[in-house]
Amino acid sequence: MTKLSVNINKIATIRNSRGGILPDVVEAAVNCERFGAEGITVHPRPDERHIRYSDVYKIKKVVTTEYNIEGYPSQNFINLVLDVGPTQVTLVPDAPDAITSNAGWNTIKHKEFLTAVVSQFKNAGIRVSIFVDPCENMVINAAECGADRIELYTEPYASGYEDDGEGAIAPFIKAAEAAVRSGLGINAGHDLSLENLGFFHKNIPNLLEVSIGHALISDALYYGLENTIQLYKRELK
Repeated sequence: MTKLSVNINKIATIRNSRGGILPDVVEAAVNCERFGAEGITVHPRPDERHIRYSDVYKIKKVVTTEYNIEGYPSQNFINLVLDVGPTQVTLVPDAPDAITSNAGWNTIKHKEFLTAVVSQFKNAGIRVSIFVDPCENMVINAAECGADRIELYTEPYASGYEDDGEGAIAPFIKAAEAAVRSGLGINAGHDLSLENLGFFHKNIPNLLEVSIGHALISDALYYGLENTIQLYKRELK
């Protein structure tokens, strides 16, 4: 069964736009799990424009399923993750000013760096996932960096799905097959939605987890958070 991890960054964005504590990201994490999510994802950025480092600690105290912290492995980020001790850390190559993740790692060019970072987290008992484009070489080299999983960057699939679903999914199937051969678990995320999630799930072998934030939180404005989480879980059956 593929787990649904809800990224609650957008809830923090709304809170920060007004100041104060509403909506409460800790309460949101509790409710997401209560409504059926099998994990909570946060992505603290250096400017703390949505999830703050202090939020990461508070949310850790309430998560009862899986806790996934994603971000660029700066020294501050590494220290945070080692201190918090989540279930999983997902390494992304975002620049500090990136609006959102827009590419996967070049696991060949940055192999030495990634190998050292992965080793630190694994020595602390934290599962490590590396964010990659759907490229077989990048997947294979992620395994050589010591990662436990890869997270497939799915924006290219999402943007091409409506016009040509079969064509959009093809490189992801090949990347997933390469992951299986390399002994890697497979996660996926970015721009997955109610419209395209079911087809992706049906076609990707051994998909362990999807991390979804923007589309899910947007849908919750119309359908309610509990109903929306159940709608997404339905697409993963």
